[in-house]
Amino acid sequence: MSKLINIGFGNTVNTDKIVAVVSPDAAPIKRMVQAAKEEGMAIDATQGRKTKAVIIIENHTLVLSALQPETIAKRFGTFFETELRGEQDG
Repeated sequence: MSKLINIGFGNTVNTDKIVAVVSPDAAPIKRMVQAAKEEGMAIDATQGRKTKAVIIIENHTLVLSALQPETIAKRFGTFFETELRGEQDG
């Protein structure tokens, strides 16, 4: 079942589509972000703040977030813990 995860400032991403959440500091990720922007495949969800996480979704689109990758990963982990508890109950 697909669920939305909050990536900051009221923006959400479908959890079923997420491939990876990475830091934008590494040179290869910076190149990926630049290429995605040029191709129109980047979604900027930072609300004008510094990009702290890059979310790679399955159709090669990048979502830029102002939240730390660890924060997004925690929210993602909390989602899966809740889902597992729901499956065990039912």
